Amino acid sequence: MVYINVVRYTFIMIFMQFNSVPIETVSKLLGHTKLSTTQIYARVIETKISEDIQNLLNRFESKEQLEGKQTQTNIF
Repeated sequence: MVYINVVRYTFIMIFMQFNSVPIETVSKLLGHTKLSTTQIYARVIETKISEDIQNLLNRFESKEQLEGKQTQTNIF
């Protein structure tokens, strides 16, 4: 079950990151009285993005290594 707050926070945080909206503005949009509350969500999103990028880089490296091995076997 997806909770509306999860969708709300995810949308706002992604919107903020890709459109360079200041975190203070996002905090006000979400109705937070403390900036630290908004920062919690920002850290979670940043961590997830970092993990996803690392996974993507690992896939590219694996694919390049596989293609390199195939090229080496086709030389002879």
